[in-house]
Amino acid sequence: MSLPASLRDRLRLPLIAAPMFLVSGPALVTAACRSGVIGSFPTANCRTVDELDVWLAGMADDARRAADADGRAPAPWCPNLIVHRSNPRVPDDLAAVLRHKAEIVITSVGSPEPVMKPLKDAGCLVLADVASVRHAEKAVAAGVDGLVLLTAGAGGQTGWANPFAFVRAVRQFWDGIVVMAGGMADGHAVAAAQALGCDLAYMGTKFIATRESLSKDAYKEMLVASRLDDVLLTRAFTGLETNMLRPSIAAAGLDPDNLPVRGGIDISKDINAAERDRPDARRWKDIWSAGHSVSGVTDVPSVAQLVERTAAEYEAARLSVKRV
Repeated sequence: MSLPASLRDRLRLPLIAAPMFLVSGPALVTAACRSGVIGSFPTANCRTVDELDVWLAGMADDARRAADADGRAPAPWCPNLIVHRSNPRVPDDLAAVLRHKAEIVITSVGSPEPVMKPLKDAGCLVLADVASVRHAEKAVAAGVDGLVLLTAGAGGQTGWANPFAFVRAVRQFWDGIVVMAGGMADGHAVAAAQALGCDLAYMGTKFIATRESLSKDAYKEMLVASRLDDVLLTRAFTGLETNMLRPSIAAAGLDPDNLPVRGGIDISKDINAAERDRPDARRWKDIWSAGHSVSGVTDVPSVAQLVERTAAEYEAARLSVKRV
């Protein structure tokens, strides 16, 4: 295990509730942390830096209250910085994250190098999203503490690599923290990721269908009703390979089997408040993503209930391996 003991001892499960655009908010994050898994969220989910300050202050206050009540610190909360040069808020979001003393930060969509020094100077653990061995090597060279391997089957903008091959390829040159993202349907999958050589796993789709998530009730209900065959890989909505729910595409009046290579608006630009208010933007926002793990979504529990179930599945998987 590459995780620092000071972090590992605060986790009930080696799990991160994945940062999900327009889904992960303060209620989901704090519930995850109190349940013993790392709660993460994209800073882009906040319309303004002032709102981000409010969110971060609330998460920090909740962590202190939880520690006072339980006598031990909960799992850490974790902002996700979109570091691509097209995001003008990177400097301000970074400053907010530093003000509130985040323990862990995940960087996405670009090299983490521009934010590494201030984060490391603040004592922050830095994880970087990567979708290829080449990008993993570049992130390691930039000085990250961990790699989030985006593999085939992740919801939203997804990876292409087989998770078994990707993890083992990265472990040939990297002994730091490895997180597997993509296809985590239950605690059995989390245990399998750990056996493969990962320190942590991402779980996203199942956290969308929790009571605390920001997603619409109709979205949660669609996840419960859907299965793996309802997930479609397409470039039509973002210009990048993205896993979307066929029923939501059909509900928007489109044929899932006859989509253009690129159409509509780029929903990644929905960070901009003006984009949110456009009629066509509202239409595309109701085309929803899901990962290959969607077959595992059977109801809409609380975050605490989901973590409890996942922990029981994880322990059962570990016990079954020991018996072999």
